[in-house]
Amino acid sequence: MIKSFLLLIFVLFGLNINAQKIKNREVREKNYELRIADQQRAVLVLFPCFGCDIEHTKREAKFLDSLDRDFISVLFLNFNQKLFLKESEKIEYAGFLNSVFESNGIDKNEVHIGGFSSGGNVAILLSNYLLETKNAIQPKGVFAIDSPVDLEKLYHDAEKDLLKNSDPEAVEEAQFLIKFLDDNLGNPKKNINKYKRYSPYLISQNFTENIKYLKDIKTLFYCEPDLDFQGNRKKRKYEDLNAYQLEKLHEALVNLGNTHTEFYMTNGRGIRANGDKNPHSWSLIKARELFLWLLN
Repeated sequence: MIKSFLLLIFVLFGLNINAQKIKNREVREKNYELRIADQQRAVLVLFPCFGCDIEHTKREAKFLDSLDRDFISVLFLNFNQKLFLKESEKIEYAGFLNSVFESNGIDKNEVHIGGFSSGGNVAILLSNYLLETKNAIQPKGVFAIDSPVDLEKLYHDAEKDLLKNSDPEAVEEAQFLIKFLDDNLGNPKKNINKYKRYSPYLISQNFTENIKYLKDIKTLFYCEPDLDFQGNRKKRKYEDLNAYQLEKLHEALVNLGNTHTEFYMTNGRGIRANGDKNPHSWSLIKARELFLWLLN
């Protein structure tokens, strides 16, 4: 009897230790980090901005510190330097996600994919592809924070920044964008079909092929069109901002029949981790809002 009792205590104690080891487990690999929730109710997949990485996302996306880790698993990805995805990259990323989920025993239900800036473009394009191809991962929602979803518009806005020559940072960014797009897609005046193929959405063409499979899932778009900041420093109007592009994409989804798409214009939230005011920031999202969106 005593031996049986001691064995039971040992087993229960051992199970408790294992449970503590499993609870909120973290996995770190070369291209990803994974926080595994103890009672997972949703998975959040995050793509970084163009020149960013996992550490940047963790530092700037402060809302994650307040997100309930018992219920929300978070997958941080290092895939960056992308304004769009080629077909081969969609296949690669889809395969990579499935591999991460399977190797770590993560449930593929209630997956939500999001990103900041160019990472939002990747999140939108990949989610549309996963739904279109009936992949094992079927996103329940996708979100983008201040993303340049219309590459044709992005090109022409960069041209305007060069002509205005009002802010050194804006000029440097414009020069980079025009060269990057010229090298990869060409000038949109001569290569509009490439822009249609790779942009999440084109305003001038009302081209929705790359978002049409999102019409039945939740979509969430955040921006902060701080016109004092943008106008005073960079001489930009609302139509020159990523906010304008996201609003038009949101309207296109509404016209496709999406009744679960949301577009948020925030005010005064754009603060970088170092305290600098900047409306182009991860900080536009608050933890409570995201938590409710994930579980709704």
